[in-house]
This record gives sequence, C-alpha cells and structure tokens, in this order.
Amino acid sequence: MSDEALVIFTPSGKRGHFAIGTPVLTAARQLGVDLDSVCGGRGICSKCQITPGFGEFSKHGLTVTEDALSPFNEVEARYDRIRGLKEGRRLGCQARIMGDVVIDVPPESQVHRQVIRKSATARTIVMDPATHAHYVEVAEPDMHEPSGDFQRLAAALKDQWQIEGVEADPLLLHRLQPVLRKGEWKVTVILHKDHHGLPRILDIHPGFWEGRLYGLAVDLGSTTIAAHLCDLRNGNVLASSGLMNPQIRFGEDLMSRVSYAMMNPGGDREMTAAVRSALNELATSIAKEAAIDPGQIVETVFVCNPVMHHLLLGIDPVELGQAPFALATSESLSIPARLLDLSAIHPNARTYILPCIAGHVGADCAAVALSEEPNKSEDMVLIVDVGTNAEILLGNKDRVLACSSPTGPAFEGAQISSGQRAAPGAIERVEIDPETKEPRFRVIGSDLWSDDPGFAAATAQTGITGICGSGIIEVVAEMRMAGIVDPSGLIGSAEQTGTARSIPQGRTHAYVLHDGTATGGPLITVTQGDIRAIQLAKSALYAGARLLMDELGIDSVDRVVLAGAFGAHISPKHAIVLGMIPDCPLDKVTSAGNAAGTGARIALCNIASRAAIEDEVTRIHKVETAIEPRFQEHFVAANAIPHATAPFPELSKIVTLPDVSFNTAGGADGGRRRRRG
Repeated sequence: MSDEALVIFTPSGKRGHFAIGTPVLTAARQLGVDLDSVCGGRGICSKCQITPGFGEFSKHGLTVTEDALSPFNEVEARYDRIRGLKEGRRLGCQARIMGDVVIDVPPESQVHRQVIRKSATARTIVMDPATHAHYVEVAEPDMHEPSGDFQRLAAALKDQWQIEGVEADPLLLHRLQPVLRKGEWKVTVILHKDHHGLPRILDIHPGFWEGRLYGLAVDLGSTTIAAHLCDLRNGNVLASSGLMNPQIRFGEDLMSRVSYAMMNPGGDREMTAAVRSALNELATSIAKEAAIDPGQIVETVFVCNPVMHHLLLGIDPVELGQAPFALATSESLSIPARLLDLSAIHPNARTYILPCIAGHVGADCAAVALSEEPNKSEDMVLIVDVGTNAEILLGNKDRVLACSSPTGPAFEGAQISSGQRAAPGAIERVEIDPETKEPRFRVIGSDLWSDDPGFAAATAQTGITGICGSGIIEVVAEMRMAGIVDPSGLIGSAEQTGTARSIPQGRTHAYVLHDGTATGGPLITVTQGDIRAIQLAKSALYAGARLLMDELGIDSVDRVVLAGAFGAHISPKHAIVLGMIPDCPLDKVTSAGNAAGTGARIALCNIASRAAIEDEVTRIHKVETAIEPRFQEHFVAANAIPHATAPFPELSKIVTLPDVSFNTAGGADGGRRRRRG
C-alpha cells in the first residue's frame, strides 16, 4: 500500500497527494479548497461537511473504494445522533484519507458561496398559466338524486366555469368531503389545465380562498441549477436562486457523467437521486427567501440539456454517449411532480418539461428559441448559449438551425489553474496596459478597480481568491492585445514581452495577474495550460457557429446574442478578440442573460407558448457536430487568437493586435507543447 493517496476536490478541481491518515480538512486547507470550519477542526461546528464519491471515475483515471476514508468515528456518530448528518456526508475534520478519493464540498460548506448569475431577465409575458383558482358553489347531496360529491363538484365547474371532464388524483378525494362541508358547499378549486390534457384538480379549499399560487421555472444546467419563483397571477418573479449541480462530483462535463453511468452499475440512479435532492433543497430555500409556504408551489417547468433531461427523469443516459445519440423521448412531458420525487412542493403539483430538439440539443436550447425567437427575426441572428455544453442557434424567419458544441467547463472557471466559480473575491474584469503590461482588475463584491483608492479595504473581507469565467475570457484577450500572448496562444518570456510579470514555469511561461503571497493570499497566474484550455473551449464554440454558417452558405451574421450563465458578463470586444464568436460589429453583439431561464418562465406563465415551441422544434434543423468532418477543420483554424485564416474586418476597425511570435529561441518549447495538448 502506498504511503500517499491522491485527493481530488470538486467542484474546484483542486488535487494533491497526501500522507495516509491526513484529515480531509487539513488537505483542503493545504490545497486552498474552500471548506468552512469555525471550531478549528474539533468536530463541534459541523461546518466542514463533505461528501466522498465512490466508484469508477474514468475522467480522473481513478477507482475510489469504500475504505478510501477512515470509518465513522465517535465524534461523527455523536453529531449524527444529536443533529443528524445527511446520508453520505462526513465531517472533514474527522474523516481521514486512507486511499485515493474524490471529495465534493457542498455549497453550504463553502466559505465563499457561489453567486448564481442566472437572474431573471425583465420580460413582458402574456399571463395564461396552466393553473388557476376557481370558486364554485356545489349542490348539496339529495337522497332523491343520488350522486357523489365529486360528480356534483364537476357539474358545478361545468355550469359555473364551462370546464368539462375534470379529473382528480385519488389522493385528493379523501379531503373532498370534509372540505365541502366545512365550506358549506362553497369551495375554491385549484385547477390545472394545459394545452394538452384534461383539467385536473390539484387542491380544494373551503369557502373563498384568497391565497396565491406559485410556479417554479428551473434551468437545470450541467454546472448550476437556477430557479425563478413566479406568482402565477401576474408573472412577477418573487425570488431567483440557484445552487451548484451536485452531479459535478460524478464529472464536470456531460460525457463524464454518461461514462460514470456506463462504468458504475446504478450510477445513473445515483446521479438522479443527487439532482432531485438538490431540487428539493432549492425549492425549500427559494420559498423561504420569498417568505411563502413551499406547498403553494403548484407547478414547475424544467429546461435542461438531453443528459440532464434523462437523469432528471430517471432514464439511463447511456444512449446519448454514442452515435446516433438517441433520446428516450424528445417530446414535451406533462407529469405529476411527485414522479420526480419533488416532495418539498405541493403534493399534487404538476411538472412540464420542454421538448428536446435532438440528441445533443435539448430543452434548454428550445427554451432559448422560445425566449429569443430567431424564427421571427428579419435579419440573420446567431444566438450562443455559453456554458459547459454550448447551444447555438442561427437563422431568421426563413430557416433556423441548431447545434451543440462541447466547450467544456473552462469558461466557468474549471480546468483553469487559478479558476473558480463566480463568488465574492473572484476576479471578473481585467485590463492590461499595452505599454507597461501592468494589469488592473475588479473582483466580485466590489465596484472598485484594483488601482483605485480603497480597493484593499473594500476587498479585505472577501480577499482576492481566483479568476471566474468572465475574468478568464478578458485576461486572455487582454494578454493578446498587450502582446503578452501571440496568435498561436504562446505566452512570451520576460525578454520577449518586456515585463517581469511573465515568469518561467517549467518549459513554458505564465503571466502574474496578482501576487497576494506577501499577505498570505494566493499567487494568481495565467499559465500556458490555462491559455490552451480557453483555446479549446473557444475553438469549439466558434467551430459550431461556423458549421451552421456553412450550412446556410453565409460568411457573416447581422447580429450576435450571447446567452447563458454569464452571457451578460462577457465583454463583446473581448469575446471577438478571443475568437469565441464570428466577427461582427460590436454594437450588434448583445446579451440576453439567462435566455433558457427566461424561456422556462414564459412556458410557466403562458400555455400557448408551450404549443408554439413544440411546433417550432419540429422545424428547427439540427446539425450534428460530432460526426461533421468540417467541424474539426473549423476547430483547428479557430485555435489561433482570434483565428488562423478568417480576416475579422470589424475587429480590425477598433483593435490593432500586435504582430508577435514567441515560437523562437526562448519560447520555452511552447510549440511542441501546444501540438501535444
């Protein structure tokens, strides 16, 4: 048995080797993992709860056995008896590392809680939800005209509201008679009727009930889950909240999760249980934030990519991992929420899941199409939903095309040496002086730039902890504009770039963005590996867009819409300098915020929109990037910053990129590394 074990923390991705017997909390601290502790590791505060992952992790080349951590000890057992530990949870200060292990740090155990940026976009929606309250007066029982109480309630709905053929869950019938009598045959019926099914009674209240009904619009993403709590009377968003998708511990990208399901019997059920548990937590927390009873949430709408769609429904996603990428079902679904184990909300709540477009283009892309309506556009619009798996729409009123592109999690801070999720203390904006090569930056939680008076005091609480997605995009683009990175993506040496911030790192170089080591903070650098990760992500994004343009026979688009978790936070200029998107006038590049979440809200609040998107997805033409040879050609050409062959005339009007090349003596073998990467 080895004296050391490999420990990988998610969602940060930080890893290291530690001596057998090292407490998890100690390992986390040494790696700079964001794991809370108030009591200093005495097993009192329970802030350091973690969840170990067991099984086959092909992404990491790791098999984690059940004995990878020390057995439950008396301190943990006492805490579990008194206050209770969630199933699978351990205390990081008590659990000791005994073998290779993957450890998830849940959001509540993180010091710097994530800021979910999928806020609700202001949007005008015609209110016509599926769920309404109806007050009725029911005929009393009559021995001469025998009929059941439910039949007379149904007759009252028909006579007074012209609603015919109502159904009710048998679980509701046991409440029916007492409620009718308590209300003296006057009751308020909560009725669900969408564009497909028969009207269904969800609940019944005695007398005239003045309570509110609420719905939850959920964007179930690979990395984050965002939800908007909406008043079904007026569409107002009472609260928006989100959390990390706990499935990250099974793999950061979708194919890693499919692989986990393939290699671990029951792995799909494990991931389904994890996400359903998180959804219940999210429903409870968002209801608390809005100061409502979660039992008043009577409807949910979900948008998600195909893998998340299947795992939410409890369907093994194995077929989505191999050609022809067949979905179990591509149509929309309207089902009882309890089939998804959504126990935190109303027991008879209904769930609507938007249709998928194809095996790799899911309900989230359909929601973007519903929100942004490219099929109604007079000009040629490219809509890019930036995320771990990017969805791309291109078209106008004549024709709309769609594809997905495997960008990976680099844009969201993962796979980046100093990368992190968007949280207070993360660098989100960057500027580099092209003459001095000196940087200035802003962090989440402060509006000041790093060279502004008062910046140190303003960030004393959060510290400067890493770089989030928007910051990574900006810093790489700024390094290119300042001549620190050449078109091939190679970072130059101090001699080549003229700045001591370019430091050697093995056979390559790194750029020092912030050195906080003097005050006990981190050294935040952009490494050659970071540049490579961003090149791979942006090349996949550009290649997908270019593939759709080829299909339509065009070389340019009229406008670009950036959507997604941080679409609103991406600078159009930096996105084009980087070559994430095709060349376009800057004033024609706009943000739609979380368009998928907006589409979910529209579907929640307006049932006609559900019929409209179900019809529209049958007309959207799907292009499969995985089997299209031209995708690889475009991908290779797009590795250059901004591009190897495309001229980018609009960009050249506002930016002159330095003509530099560092693939020479002193370039530290960068060319060879790039080819191998």
